[in-house]
Amino acid sequence: MSAEAGPATAGARDGATRRVRLPADRRTPAAARAVVRSVLIESHLDELANEALLLTTELTTNAVEHARTELDIEVVADEVGLTVTVSDFAPGSGDELTVGARNDSTEIDEVSERGRGLLLVDHFASRWGTTYLPTGKGVWFRLDRPGADPPAGGARVGTDTSAPSASAMSELMQTAPDLYADDPLPDFATSLLSRLAEVVGAAGGTIRLDRGDGQGRQVLARFGRPPRPGSELLRVPLTVHRPYAGELELDAAPSAYAQPLAVLTAERLSLHLENDRLRRADVRRQVWLTFLAEASELLAQSLDVDLTMALVPQLVVPRLGQWCAVHTADEWGRLRLAAASHADESMLPQLHKVLAETGPDSIQARLREASRSAAQIPLGGPMEGFAVPLIARGQRLGTLAVGRHQRHRHDPDEVAVLEDVARRAALAIENARIHAERRRVAQTLQQSLLPPVLPFVDGIGFAAEYVPTGDDAEVGGDFYDLVPLPDGRWLVVIGDVSGKGVQAAAVTGLVRDVIRVLVGDGKPLPEALARLNETLVERGGGRYCTLALAAVGPGQGDKLDVSLHLAGHDQPLLLAGAGGAEFVGTGGTALGLLDTITSPTAKITLAPGDSLIFYTDGVTERRRGRELFGTDRLRDAAAPLAGYSADVVAARLRSVAINFSVEPPRDDIAILVLRNDAT
Repeated sequence: MSAEAGPATAGARDGATRRVRLPADRRTPAAARAVVRSVLIESHLDELANEALLLTTELTTNAVEHARTELDIEVVADEVGLTVTVSDFAPGSGDELTVGARNDSTEIDEVSERGRGLLLVDHFASRWGTTYLPTGKGVWFRLDRPGADPPAGGARVGTDTSAPSASAMSELMQTAPDLYADDPLPDFATSLLSRLAEVVGAAGGTIRLDRGDGQGRQVLARFGRPPRPGSELLRVPLTVHRPYAGELELDAAPSAYAQPLAVLTAERLSLHLENDRLRRADVRRQVWLTFLAEASELLAQSLDVDLTMALVPQLVVPRLGQWCAVHTADEWGRLRLAAASHADESMLPQLHKVLAETGPDSIQARLREASRSAAQIPLGGPMEGFAVPLIARGQRLGTLAVGRHQRHRHDPDEVAVLEDVARRAALAIENARIHAERRRVAQTLQQSLLPPVLPFVDGIGFAAEYVPTGDDAEVGGDFYDLVPLPDGRWLVVIGDVSGKGVQAAAVTGLVRDVIRVLVGDGKPLPEALARLNETLVERGGGRYCTLALAAVGPGQGDKLDVSLHLAGHDQPLLLAGAGGAEFVGTGGTALGLLDTITSPTAKITLAPGDSLIFYTDGVTERRRGRELFGTDRLRDAAAPLAGYSADVVAARLRSVAINFSVEPPRDDIAILVLRNDAT
């Protein structure tokens, strides 16, 4: 390159001249080519079209990428040839404009790669140079008709008869992948390689690519014959980001153009490989996001600790690892294998054996280190992989160990996904543990509110069935009790406290204990109910209770006398031993709502074989869609049970109520049966 005063323009009056200002964007090279093409057609210089359009593209591209200002394009044609000048408005030396690789280009169709245009200008132009102006600088080139005497002045490049032609260079530069192909890279790379080999006269070439998927370097494109033994090959690395890596290998004789054109081709291919890497990475991330969403949904569906821990290895293997093991830590930090899986089921015994080994270099030692340090730890030995701690809400629950596939190492994306899986698994395990603890507490509390066993009384049969609500981690408000009275009779108690949970359980315990104390002191049942109502009203809190009390004792002969009091509770069902069923008793006021209550007394006589069935509203309000079980269905279900024992009656009614709907109970179900067992 030389810093000449400018191109010769003598004879321009006999030809055509065009001057146009273009913006600095990716469309400028195409617009500049259109201007040059119009001048060529008008001046009948069609034989210069290939070279002129190629060099115009290179200079405008170079200026757009490095000057980043508007461009002035001047095209002057005469009877001998054509002169094109590309001027910009950027300060600085000519080297800053025309020399140096482009580092951040992502356009590959209208912009040539990496700013190596001066190599082409130097080869094809009859002469070329630079022009410096107060407002900026320009680069120009001159093309003359074949055989014409070039005008004097300017930089002249010697002719190399072995150099590539403009048409061949244009084909190389304009080769592009098929945008509609499923995988256009192999065909595109093969086309680039074959055109490059033809341009530089190479006997053969190969492009190898490693996508970082564990398959190693694979042949992406091949041309010509394999390299001869001992031949020196031209090797150019592909400028791609990890995990991609590769190279272009060319069996070409040394020349002034082989190396730069191989580099140019490699960089052109690298741009498309980068697009492929980013596209594949985006697809993989979408797949991982879908996988994590599905994993979260599956883990959230289980509130069983063992099932949750068994599910984690099934999610990991084989998608994210060859094997997976979940270890839980106790309060002293000791690890216990909870679940394990292997892609090859025949390897499970060996996996369990390796995981059970102890020693400073064992996997157990590495797992303990991961649990203590709360950091990712690599695993060596026969089961290579790494361990991730399981941490939820600041609690160290154990470790998740994952083994790598035999031909594939975990890339950063997969490691990040596994760490995310570990976090979600730890949270699911902790939630399952919390739910299990709540369920245990609820069951313990619920059992404390019910009598552990029913008393055995000569001549009287007692039976009870209790089904908690579908949420077995919640304490219900239904309860029943059997209390001995000072006069030798027995008091049957069944009730329902409004609401659920600990507060309802507290009121249930209060009601049960107050009744026991009052009737134990010999208070009549109406007075006991009134005192209990006062206690609930004074306590407040919006909780109320429905209650049924029945004092049962011997009557005349082998009959039983029952004194029944209902405080807002449903009427019990009298099932006659000879057949027939009817509801008995008179309704009263629920407890805890009003300062005074009414609870009429109903006298009932049970003949031998008769049964009195008490129940809570969880039975009659059992729902199937919009349909309720109801009292009529209860009476119809009980009628065929006449003459059966109390145990059979209670069990059959429970079964009928539960089977009425496929949904779990929305309310507790309590059934208490009192029967005259006299013979």
